[in-house]
Amino acid sequence: MTWFEALILAIVEGITEFLPVSSTGHMILAEGLMGMKSNDFVQAFIINIQFGAILSVVVLYWKRFFQTMKFYYKLFVAFLPAAVFGLLLSDYIDMLLESIYVVAVMLILGGIVLLFIDKWFNNVSEDQEITYPKALKIGFFQVIAMIPGVSRSAATIIGGMTQKLGRKEAAEFSFFLAVPTMLAASGYKLLKNYNAITIENIDILIFGNVVAFIVALIAIKSFINFLTKHGFRIFGWYRILVGVVILLLYFLGVDLTIS
Repeated sequence: MTWFEALILAIVEGITEFLPVSSTGHMILAEGLMGMKSNDFVQAFIINIQFGAILSVVVLYWKRFFQTMKFYYKLFVAFLPAAVFGLLLSDYIDMLLESIYVVAVMLILGGIVLLFIDKWFNNVSEDQEITYPKALKIGFFQVIAMIPGVSRSAATIIGGMTQKLGRKEAAEFSFFLAVPTMLAASGYKLLKNYNAITIENIDILIFGNVVAFIVALIAIKSFINFLTKHGFRIFGWYRILVGVVILLLYFLGVDLTIS
């Protein structure tokens, strides 16, 4: 992996991880367009730079993470469905991850949903507190994101809006829920690939984490401001476009792989 490839992948990770556009789909595009060949280190790099993105949430919302234990209890409740189904369906999820077609189709279908989501769930409750039942229901929406191309962010934000949360509140809870979810998933995958990280490539890995952290900081703040004013429609059209591009490249024979 070159420094330029590391830079591009880290930027893609930082931008797409918390936006409702599917980071998996964009990683496929980035790797394919740069002609990258997947190997153990590329897989370890893509998994590891998620930690830089996760850290951006903790830094931006550090006060929320140091308030009360009830905050963590609710995150745990929301995290449980993904943890349980993730363990039960691990092999099936890995099988789906091998299908570029599944990723592209889910990008398109998810985009269609985002085109109408603002109209479907515009009855926002005055009470924006996230109760334990609400947290659990949002957690079940996160299970849907185990299908590659769905987008964990999109699924959990939509889950929040079904519970009559406002766009901003739903998006912020999605960010918070990403911390335990991504730590668990990335940590588990990294254990399988840690041998690929050596003294020779640790510098490029640190570089990737720093870039992902900085870009994610900017992406989260920009996303919240944009979402509050404009809603999800533009992200819907964008997802459809990316899904169509991936399908075209796939049928044209471009080598697209999922690391």
